[in-house]
Amino acid sequence: MSETRSTCPYCGVGCGVVIEHDDTQITGVRGDPDHPANFGRLCTKGTNLHLTAAPVVIQHQRLREPQRRAERGAQPQVISWDAANREIADKLLAIRAEHGPESIGVYISGQLLTEDYHAFNKLARAVIGTPHIDSNSRLCMSSAVVGYKQSLGADAPPCSYEDIELADCVLISGANPAWAHPILFRRLEAAKHGKPGHRLIVIDPRKTETAELADLHLQIRAGTDVALCHGLLHAVIWQGWTAGGFIAASTDGFDALKELVRDWAPSRAAQVCGVKEADIWQAAEWFATSPSSLSLYCQGLNQSSSGTAKNTALINLHLATGQIGKPGAGPFSLTGQPNAMGGRESGGMATLLPGHRDPNKAEDWAEIEALWGVQGLPGQRGHTAVEMFEAAARGEIKALWIACTNPAQSMPDQATVRQALQRCELVILQEAFAHTATASYADYLLPAATWGEKEGTVTNSERRISRVRAAVP
Repeated sequence: MSETRSTCPYCGVGCGVVIEHDDTQITGVRGDPDHPANFGRLCTKGTNLHLTAAPVVIQHQRLREPQRRAERGAQPQVISWDAANREIADKLLAIRAEHGPESIGVYISGQLLTEDYHAFNKLARAVIGTPHIDSNSRLCMSSAVVGYKQSLGADAPPCSYEDIELADCVLISGANPAWAHPILFRRLEAAKHGKPGHRLIVIDPRKTETAELADLHLQIRAGTDVALCHGLLHAVIWQGWTAGGFIAASTDGFDALKELVRDWAPSRAAQVCGVKEADIWQAAEWFATSPSSLSLYCQGLNQSSSGTAKNTALINLHLATGQIGKPGAGPFSLTGQPNAMGGRESGGMATLLPGHRDPNKAEDWAEIEALWGVQGLPGQRGHTAVEMFEAAARGEIKALWIACTNPAQSMPDQATVRQALQRCELVILQEAFAHTATASYADYLLPAATWGEKEGTVTNSERRISRVRAAVP
């Protein structure tokens, strides 16, 4: 038996794993005791990861050879890689020649490795020439990206997992890490038990396992997160719990923020949110006056029509109280996918360029042209994920290249998504598994290597880059 160190492919915690194998088949997995994200611990999904590579799964679920449909609805037939590559290239070139590069869209995934993201970015923007490349990270992380950018100037979470142990007060909003990020929750649990006076505030309409650990559970009405943050900010400002020196030296716009929350007294916020006014005052005091306060937040803030406002309101609370830029403090967005952060860093989204550059800035496009040694990049941002499928449903996008994601099941507004897939002249799907909902719409099915078979890197929630290693062919 052999062992190979790698990284778990499930959530954004980025746990290190040791894969047990015989060089042809994965037989087991355990946590890597030397990895600083998990120190050997694994959740239930990670512990059972090897079962996804069991022989019965590989034999009955895996795509093993390229396939092509002669027409929609027909049974796909096996073809060679050479034939698949040649035919796909010819069809993409024909569509581009007739309709222009913007008639082609590329939809990728936070499960891809950073190297995959980089290759797709160059393929779409530099080779095909389309601006329309976006990731399924759009569905979960775009609000966090914009919240960080418009508040801090960059999409860069200013925290690390060690801050969980160092914080005196932790505020969890719109997240249930006991279920979604269990290894981080275990670290929080241990830190709380080991630090007298530690405070945990949970903001969630539901009574979750995370809320059971809380010293204060603000069980707000769904969708009232901004109102609550404004109530907390009002309490902090009018109670004098702000960090005046930090605000003066390191922020802009405080007077405008103060005016914005002037009418959001805790009494009004309590009425809107459906919680006790005294609890809002208590949460504000704990958060503002603790030596260090950390917030952890996820899809409850992100997957919302007002997600950016929710993210920004929480970050403003950190800025007003100076709870940022020091050990144990800061706004910490938890990612849902293993490489959602790596995709953002490598520019694998319509609203980003590599290195957190901005597609709305001509000088940033010029930098990428110089780095890549090409000219004539699109020069503008492309369609986001939802916009891309809407454009395809209208007939504006003629070809969709989809990799490592399943939009016919996971995208909102399924009627539009399926209409888009049906209307496209060409749908290419790169997928490890044969029977996904999207596979039935594909003209070409390209088999992909999956976890345990690939080499590369992923970036977790705290921006730590970890190696992914192949254990078997």
